[in-house]
Amino acid sequence: MSRTRFAPDRGLTSRMALTMFFLGLLYVVLVGVLIVLLGDSWPLIVVIVGGLFFAQFWFSDRIAAYSMGAREVTPEQAPELHGAVDRLCALADMPKPRVAIADTDVPNAFATGRGQKKSLVCATTGLLRRLEPEELEGVLAHELSHVAHRDVAVMTIASFLGVMAGLITRIALWTGLGRSRDNNQNALLLLVPLVSAVVYVISFLLTRLLSRYRELSADRAGALLTGRPSALASALTKVSGQMARIPTRDLRQAEPFNAFYFAPALSGEGMGRFLSSHPTLEQRLERLARLSTELGQP
Repeated sequence: MSRTRFAPDRGLTSRMALTMFFLGLLYVVLVGVLIVLLGDSWPLIVVIVGGLFFAQFWFSDRIAAYSMGAREVTPEQAPELHGAVDRLCALADMPKPRVAIADTDVPNAFATGRGQKKSLVCATTGLLRRLEPEELEGVLAHELSHVAHRDVAVMTIASFLGVMAGLITRIALWTGLGRSRDNNQNALLLLVPLVSAVVYVISFLLTRLLSRYRELSADRAGALLTGRPSALASALTKVSGQMARIPTRDLRQAEPFNAFYFAPALSGEGMGRFLSSHPTLEQRLERLARLSTELGQP
């Protein structure tokens, strides 16, 4: 993490490192299995996957911004939003990211980019309409914390590896299965989908576990930076309450990007909470209330 005034989180750093280690180990195993089973076909898989990985990492900010309808705005077009980002970046002693607005009534915000100098922070029009200035600064501080801790880049890599498990399976079957004259070889190739499925499930669970922790970490770091945990708690409560008033169709369209958002468009119940990209609202509010007590605030 580059030096900023955001509170360091060694727990987040260690969890990110451990998650990436296990994900890397999983994919070494997967590629090893493919090399053994596919013989001369494996270089094609490595080249394709490597190229897609590079493109995803290098252009992740543009891909995410485009997918979520973010439109970069100037200080003249959005003076209040730029003013809030300026104040927070000066307070955190970090480079100012590009600022964008997404034209949707779903109240949310997100940050993306592979590093502090290539980052973008975006708020939706629905969020800007509903929040008071202090609440908005709390949300933006949360998002800037993601950028400062570089967990946006880590989550981009982690989520990409999960998607690649499925793609590797398709490529492997397309290049190998059915082309071998050896029935035993074809039988072995049937193991590829099974191995890939196991890799996908484990990587998905690891990524979700890390995602929930990073949201709690960003809540804490953002609240400490502004010194107003109650403002962030108020924003969380307001955003979560307003989600229920958004048409389900709009929430479904936003749901694929939950991992990027400040608050999930649709939150799961029961087992869904275990698979969610965010901790529950109750958990987040409890942590912020505890932080307010630590800071001596009512």
